[in-house]
Amino acid sequence: MRPADPLPGPFAALFRRDLALARRHAAEAVQPVLFFAMAATLVPLGLAPEPETLARFAPGAIWMMALLAALLALDGLFAADYRDGSLEQVVSSPQPLWLLVLAKIFAHWLVAGLPLVMAAPVVGLALHLPAVGFAPLLLGLAFGTASLSALGAVGAALTVAAPRGGLLLSLIAMPLYMPVLIFGAAAVRQAVEGLDPSGALAVLGALAALFLTLAPPAAAGALRVALDG
Repeated sequence: MRPADPLPGPFAALFRRDLALARRHAAEAVQPVLFFAMAATLVPLGLAPEPETLARFAPGAIWMMALLAALLALDGLFAADYRDGSLEQVVSSPQPLWLLVLAKIFAHWLVAGLPLVMAAPVVGLALHLPAVGFAPLLLGLAFGTASLSALGAVGAALTVAAPRGGLLLSLIAMPLYMPVLIFGAAAVRQAVEGLDPSGALAVLGALAALFLTLAPPAAAGALRVALDG
């Protein structure tokens, strides 16, 4: 007997579909990670090649590059489905739309957010980040990229039907990302300076939980408005 799927049927089906589409377009999926890595090589050229200088700026630089890399993948969260008409089927489904949006957020994080977390140690080594900063960096980015995917879903839903929506999406999403950027960089910096980063990490975890709770209904409402218009 086939074991029961631990996820709700529509949730699991849409989640698997988005992962399958990401595998078919693997070149697009790796673009954020390539940007993340390439931007890290430019930081020493823009600042200074001395390890001490790079280590001092590494926490903020890594988080800023991760934020910009995450923006690259947001435009495709709903845009491809909107273009081929499948988004209308998702919206008109009898299943709760917020649950289907949550499935797309999780799939987006797995494809775009988790690779950034996995690439962060390499970028940290390139920028001479002290070893004590790696654990809060990885944990903070795990929380932070989940928040970025959730917030980005709201922005992507608002701009899905807009011409040149990618630029508008960046203008909407960037201000929302500021708390994540501030506390994420602070956690790494505190660890490097010998302080306890648990407070900043706790805030990042709370923000991720909050955004993953509020963003799916907000994005679902924005999708309905965009398609009705």
